[in-house]
Amino acid sequence: MTLSSLLTIRPGITALIGGGGKTTAMYTLARELSVRGSVVCTTTTHIYPPDHLPVLDGKNDAKLAVALGWCNCVCVGVPTQDGKLAAPAFSPYRLAELADFVLVEADGSRGLPIKAHQPHEPVIPEFAGLVLTLIGASGFGKPVREAVHRWEQFCQLTGAAPEEPVTADNLSRLLLAEGLEDKVFVNQAENAGDMETARRLAAILPKPVCAGSLQGGIWTCLS
Repeated sequence: MTLSSLLTIRPGITALIGGGGKTTAMYTLARELSVRGSVVCTTTTHIYPPDHLPVLDGKNDAKLAVALGWCNCVCVGVPTQDGKLAAPAFSPYRLAELADFVLVEADGSRGLPIKAHQPHEPVIPEFAGLVLTLIGASGFGKPVREAVHRWEQFCQLTGAAPEEPVTADNLSRLLLAEGLEDKVFVNQAENAGDMETARRLAAILPKPVCAGSLQGGIWTCLS
């Protein structure tokens, strides 16, 4: 089963938030969805420009339409001085009028597998039809202070201590307290222990949880 089928990605705006795997998930979905329709990858924060897709600044409808007609999948963002792409002038809603699927990386985690959010985060587009939280299993069992971006917020929301290990229980408390996503994908789950933690998380959360390895191309639905 493809990742887009597993997650039931529909036309419109899909926002990816959380920790480990957002960019990989976005481009995996883009590759699959480009067979079904036109796809725009973009951000509401900052991403590195891809080397496998045309990159447009999103200031010209005609150029975007031509690019989508040529390759069916593009990345849209404004170049910044640090070499990254920032949010384009066009809103995700406007991009969704020009393309069948709009995939938005709407969060930053500084390379850490798990993310807790301050009140101004993440930057989810207003008209997102699906919000997907990514969790990196590489953070399971590690101290909160080491595995979580915004670990202070994680501790505040979950009651966990900074040196306490990341578990299914305190992760579920975080996700339930924030209530941001429609679905969860546990990435980097490449061994029996990680999958068991993902299953415990799925048993607690009242929302779909999937798990697997985006790099390995293996995934399954747990709830």
